[in-house]
Amino acid sequence: MTASRLRDALAAKERIFGGWVVGPTIIGPEEFAAAGYDYVGFDVQHGYLDDADVALLLRRLEHVPVATAVRLPTPDAAPIGRVLDAGADAVIIAMIESPEQAAEAVAATRYAPAGVRSFGPLRASLGVDPAAHEARTSVFAMIETARGLAALDEICAVEGLSGVYVGPADLAISLGHAPLDALATPVVVDAVARIQAAASEAGLVPAIHANAGKPGKAMAEMGFRMITLASESQALRRGAAEHLKEAQ
Repeated sequence: MTASRLRDALAAKERIFGGWVVGPTIIGPEEFAAAGYDYVGFDVQHGYLDDADVALLLRRLEHVPVATAVRLPTPDAAPIGRVLDAGADAVIIAMIESPEQAAEAVAATRYAPAGVRSFGPLRASLGVDPAAHEARTSVFAMIETARGLAALDEICAVEGLSGVYVGPADLAISLGHAPLDALATPVVVDAVARIQAAASEAGLVPAIHANAGKPGKAMAEMGFRMITLASESQALRRGAAEHLKEAQ
């Protein structure tokens, strides 16, 4: 049975850092791993990926030492089950605004009678033990709206939830502020700090999409334990700009 690399990383380190993949790429996830990132997130909400693309990418990473998570737009059980059957360590469910939605996300990762997940592992190394499949799976509820913030404590109390993942851009928009300045806007930062504190108090992993190294460091200092730093396109753009600057 394949262990959860994400759970192992969180058990071994005070905080972990991740890269983000938004489009089909052969080398992107492996380069994040080679650079020392702890996990790679695959974006099925905003990215140019579907769950079939993710399944192929996860297969390529089976023997690469990096954890994996997949962001999905809804708590619909079918796509959640497919990416877990393909070997994802975690799912991150976007736009959670109520404890009922969070509970629906958790149920999608659990077999009967605790949930509604259908049995069908796609990777032989996952084994055939439903209890082991559940044990290796982490589920994160994204809090990224004013409604989600208002239901914060109730969401954090949902049994089976592994963590809370903050989406600062949408949270900023929902609170009436510019998305690109989210982590430099006091009202948004205060809300982010509230989420971190509530998640930690509930024994959950506080996670966040920091979008760059400097805000990632600030979020680590705030107490977040799982911090996404950059997408493969951002990393490529920054590296390409540095090479061009050196050459000119």
